[in-house]
Amino acid sequence: MKELLVLSGKGGTGKTSITASFAVLNQDAMLVDCDVDASDLHLLLSPETREKNDFISGVTARVRPDDCTACGTCVDICHYDAISTSEDGIAHVEPFTCEGCAVCAHFCPENAIDLEPDHCGYWYVSDTDYGPMVHARLIPGEENSGKLVALVKKEARERAEKLSKDIILVDGPPGIGCPVIASVSGADMILVVTEPTQSGLHDLERVLGLCRHFKIPACVCINKWELNKRLSEEVEKACERLQVPVVGKIPFDETVVESLVQGIPVVKYKDCSASKSIANIWSAIQKMLNQEEQK
Repeated sequence: MKELLVLSGKGGTGKTSITASFAVLNQDAMLVDCDVDASDLHLLLSPETREKNDFISGVTARVRPDDCTACGTCVDICHYDAISTSEDGIAHVEPFTCEGCAVCAHFCPENAIDLEPDHCGYWYVSDTDYGPMVHARLIPGEENSGKLVALVKKEARERAEKLSKDIILVDGPPGIGCPVIASVSGADMILVVTEPTQSGLHDLERVLGLCRHFKIPACVCINKWELNKRLSEEVEKACERLQVPVVGKIPFDETVVESLVQGIPVVKYKDCSASKSIANIWSAIQKMLNQEEQK
């Protein structure tokens, strides 16, 4: 079983559209959306949810007013200024400021502070026309997105093994932060989607640096490549310098916009130029995965 992770150094490069197209071309993969902060793979694959599970991670301090003696110890030792007092001196924790470090609960002389588990989001197991899908949604403003990504990948791998899937297709989050690092774990190959812009080139180099650090084979595709041919050439030169293969270039195609409006993966439109390019990229990646397996 192989795992292909699709990443991008920035949002809006077409990463999710390409992942959804790969799902259609493969027909029977285990599908994973690790962009838990702003998941959108479901918008193209229309999954039917089978399971909805709570994601609990971290704690928030809560003061029991009836047991608080207004000694002020918790206010003095909170490094995050998350605890204030009312007019009668009773302590109150601001949940959005509390970091869950538990220092206040440990030193409260009256043991009047509880540490309550945080409900940070949900994770789902769904069915699509192209295979089962594990995805998640982090509640806005909540933290621990890396832990949620790790949970999603763990659940997806366990289900893929039970179902004897040959490949796991992962739509990763953009950038190089904590959720991306959690997504990289266990990947056999990474496809980095970029675009011919200065920021696209800069962020591509950062993502490829991350791939080198974790020693995971990477390849690149350039989306909307002909909109700036000079920068596309610079992207190819950068990849050549970094010894990373460019597996394909996708032209700008208005059919892609139409597919997004309709909520349909673009490869469903078989006659469009973008669809043909993505199909060629998928074939190239399959060959690379087979070569890695034979090593």
